[in-house]
Amino acid sequence: MGTVFRSFNQSLLAISISLLCLPLAAKEPAMPASGLPIELVNKITATVDRDTARLQTIFKDLHQHPELGFMETRTAGIVANELKKLGYEVKTGIGKTGVVGILKNGNGPTVMYRADMDANSVEEATGLPYASKVRVTLPDGTETPVAHMCGHDAHTTWLISLAKTMATFKDQWSGTLVLVAQPAEELIEGATAMVNDGMFTQHNVPKPEYLLGLHTAPLPTGVIIGSGGLLQAGTEQLDVTFHGLGGHGSSPHLTKDPVLMGAYAVTQYQSIISRVLDPRDVGVITVGAFQAGATNNVIPEEATLKLNFRFFDESTHETLYEGVEAISNGIARTYGMPEDKLPTIIRKGYSSPLVNDQSLIDQLNRALMNSNLVAEKSLITRVRPITGSEDVHMLVQNMEGVKLGYSAVGVAEPKLYKAAKAKGLEQPFSNHSPYYRVDLNAIPFGAKVAAIMTMELLNN
Repeated sequence: MGTVFRSFNQSLLAISISLLCLPLAAKEPAMPASGLPIELVNKITATVDRDTARLQTIFKDLHQHPELGFMETRTAGIVANELKKLGYEVKTGIGKTGVVGILKNGNGPTVMYRADMDANSVEEATGLPYASKVRVTLPDGTETPVAHMCGHDAHTTWLISLAKTMATFKDQWSGTLVLVAQPAEELIEGATAMVNDGMFTQHNVPKPEYLLGLHTAPLPTGVIIGSGGLLQAGTEQLDVTFHGLGGHGSSPHLTKDPVLMGAYAVTQYQSIISRVLDPRDVGVITVGAFQAGATNNVIPEEATLKLNFRFFDESTHETLYEGVEAISNGIARTYGMPEDKLPTIIRKGYSSPLVNDQSLIDQLNRALMNSNLVAEKSLITRVRPITGSEDVHMLVQNMEGVKLGYSAVGVAEPKLYKAAKAKGLEQPFSNHSPYYRVDLNAIPFGAKVAAIMTMELLNN
């Protein structure tokens, strides 16, 4: 893959890519060979190869029928049907649209593997013959395009493949496999919703000792990033609604303009980063949407800002929230709003920083190296923590003793990556871009990675 890959767009900084784009750093020395018997690895890879056409068909179908968070009814139905056919105990409707498949196979550890199912509110521009043309109407009445511009369709396909592989080779492992098809990762709400809906209590899903997951990245197909320790930032999504007094656009003196309040807030929030937060700490405040009014000459009653925080520790998180609250209230008071009309803040999705277990990541990396599936130069084993976020680990929030192993899989067609580099670009596209695309060859590759990682922990 070359020596480095850098940040894409404004969301990544020098030599970075999280699991939406993770930062590349120095490689570790070569690891000693260990892991699964090579005969078993060869059988697994051959099985996936024979199933590739079916898997690619499933992927294309999911890609053409994307669904937003908590709306993944069709996707969930496909996953549930596949799991039932393979003999898994299937539980549906957890956290609205979440699906869990359980395969108990004697004594041994419990391994949970998670894939997220939701798509993005992005209009696809790849020009692929199976590109999404879906548009949906949101609860607020607005219409939005929908497309899988983050690779969750690949994640779901890898889970379906893993289910078949592990069922096929039941004689080679023992323990309990728990497959989780999770909704609403993009909202940073889905994992918590499944837990709060009683996944481990009411639905009696076994508590895992290991939690695994993969995420696509715009790196060449064949590249894997497996890095232990602190990997990704915590995040919170919140809506700040400024209340005002609406009226005619020609008479602003008779109104209290929430649009103006919101505009000042957008800029003043950044003073929290530059003048309140310790410069040695990492914090990000992004206003991703500003929603107000419907026509040119009417000052509306309300204006809503949709915010996102990123942080590496809870003290920073508290500073960001308290700053936003103080600035919002201060602006409203400045423009004459009474105490009962101060801004309303709705706190939505939240995830703590993601921390991989170093020993587990080391074990999984050794298994991949020993499998000959991943070339040494294509396995990145150490990256700096980045401000991209995930909620996979929120499935085991407040659960002690669970080891997390979350890795990234390159899914960019190598020739596209090479062409982008030749043009001076860092990669051909970025996650959440209208041009994001998954190499069809990455479908069997990611499926094999998932199988080898999972089998490594359950092989008897």
